[in-house]
Amino acid sequence: MVLILIFLKTPRKVVFMHIENFKVFCDLVENQSFSKAAKINNVTQSAVSQQLRTMEKQFKVLIVDRSQKQFRLTPEGEEIFAAYIKILTTYENLENDLMSMQNVLSGEIHVSTVYSIGLHELPPYIKHFLVQYPEINLKVEYRRSNLVYQDIEQSAVDLGLVAYKSNAENLEFIPFKEDNLVFVCSPKHPFSKNRNIQINDFEGANFVAYEKDIPTRKASDEIFEKNNISVNIVKEYDNTETVKNAVEINTGIALIPETSVKQELKQRNLIKLYLPDLDLKRPLYIVHKKGKILSPARQKFIELLTSKFED
Repeated sequence: MVLILIFLKTPRKVVFMHIENFKVFCDLVENQSFSKAAKINNVTQSAVSQQLRTMEKQFKVLIVDRSQKQFRLTPEGEEIFAAYIKILTTYENLENDLMSMQNVLSGEIHVSTVYSIGLHELPPYIKHFLVQYPEINLKVEYRRSNLVYQDIEQSAVDLGLVAYKSNAENLEFIPFKEDNLVFVCSPKHPFSKNRNIQINDFEGANFVAYEKDIPTRKASDEIFEKNNISVNIVKEYDNTETVKNAVEINTGIALIPETSVKQELKQRNLIKLYLPDLDLKRPLYIVHKKGKILSPARQKFIELLTSKFED
């Protein structure tokens, strides 16, 4: 636990605060939510509220304007927040520099990833990384794409893994790799007898889709729109595993990441449909908040993900 001394000009006074308190307050301001700040820092909401009251008592100023319905800092609160950000940045830079000097890699990496990447692309990288750096605690959460972005925006995680890019200007996207999207159907589906088909053959076909806010759904919609094809969407799901299950029982065809159906294709529970005229690449990205300080451990993990790694 690190103790920080703050020297106040008026009145002359020394305030002692733990570095963890700086982070809790900054998370509170960035998320504008006591509950979210509490969740990120594994404390209770009342503990966050108590810390704010303690700060206001120590500095003898009102930090949050309680007359407003929405969360808003007072001018004094803005000043304190700016100072806290500088202190946290300085501390994190110092911590990273010292670890680099000592060639020490430790700490925690918290990753939020969509299911298809986390379950089917990431495992060999995780295994390789943990063998190389056993002292690092690597935590992975599997989420919908919109929640991955939310985790990054709220600083609840260090890194995210997503398919395609968003237009968020405050996020940094690093190319990870490309995977293939494939059309699949059940062995009982008529298309399974003639796998070399044309996109026009999909007109009016039953289609199992991802939900509309999922990037791969947007990719399939663009393919059909570009080729002037109208499919019959019979089911919509938010994850790859349920889409696969629906296709296996012959609910319809689907467009799905190829790595997620390797086993099913091998066992012939699903049939891959070949459309040679379509480019079905899906770009994958590592994402983090712009300006975020990356520890040596996080930098090494990104280096592995962006290397030409083979399991």
